[in-house]
Amino acid sequence: MKAARVARRTAGALALAVLAFFTLVPTGRYLLRAGWAEARILARARPIAELVRDSTTDAATRRKLELVIAARAFARDSVKLDARRGFTTYSHIDHDTLVVVLSAAYRDQLRYKTWWFPIVGSVPYKGYFDVRDAKRAAADLSRDGFDAYLRPASAFSTLGYLEDPVLSTTIDEDSVQLVNTVIHELTHNTFYASGQAVFNESFANFVGTRGAEWFYSARSDSARVAQARTDWARQKTLGRFWSTVYNSVDSAFKAHRTSKEERLRARELVFTGARERFAKEIAPQLPGYDPARPPVIHLDNAALMSRRMYRTGLDDFDAIYEREGERLPAAVTRIIALARSNSKDPYAAVRVYVQSRGAEAPTK
Repeated sequence: MKAARVARRTAGALALAVLAFFTLVPTGRYLLRAGWAEARILARARPIAELVRDSTTDAATRRKLELVIAARAFARDSVKLDARRGFTTYSHIDHDTLVVVLSAAYRDQLRYKTWWFPIVGSVPYKGYFDVRDAKRAAADLSRDGFDAYLRPASAFSTLGYLEDPVLSTTIDEDSVQLVNTVIHELTHNTFYASGQAVFNESFANFVGTRGAEWFYSARSDSARVAQARTDWARQKTLGRFWSTVYNSVDSAFKAHRTSKEERLRARELVFTGARERFAKEIAPQLPGYDPARPPVIHLDNAALMSRRMYRTGLDDFDAIYEREGERLPAAVTRIIALARSNSKDPYAAVRVYVQSRGAEAPTK
């Protein structure tokens, strides 16, 4: 009887603690709102196979959903990703942007502000289903002395813990990007290093883009293979550019360790040069470039680090891909093994591997 009373009291105390977390703690309130929005998305979800058979589904949507089915099967069977129940359902949402992603960084340091969440650990971003909430949070961070950066996202992953549906915002993408997105998100199901968001996103970018190329190569669709390859080359070009800017800011900060004001002035000189170089060298390589209207990019530490998040170490990932005879499943397995060998710095393990085998011939 005494043991039962203790168990009931413990359970009651735990329930009160959980309730307090979700109502009194900011992270708990954020998760509660996000969970409610996710629940609404899941409530609308319908099996993709059912929608494809449904005669009332319009032809364009049916074609995109059939492509999702094919991309998911390819990711599971050919790339050997853990698909679980991801992308087996479809959910329509009533607006163009699914999530607004907020990132923040210290103004005089190349250091993210991070948020801690259960399971995934510390991450350098937060997603908001409500644009107004995102803008208020960004304004609060700016008042607190941080750089804040907002960007839209058309898809997200719960790492396989829920049955992630494909969304109407995702199937609006062109066919190559849609396949890329499916494979990218299923990569997160397969491997996600806790507290290593930059590695996770860049790795998934590599698998998604190379996976889309593989997918269309298997279909002998040379035009879309070329599109995927062009996109990958562009991603690597952007990755090198943003890494150069990042390293220049880092050097400027190190040269002015004792003065915050001088660090801020130094970074602005770097950003001014980066904007000029981007307009002259990088922008002409991007889709939709109009020489009559050269782009003006916003740059601060948060924007710089967010732009690098999906494009760090891409050349190293590609070196492993080539080393594995351009066999994507083998490259994925190798990179995951390396990341697990050094969970605190997975990039260090990848770089050491690439450098130690740089002179060796690729395996076929």
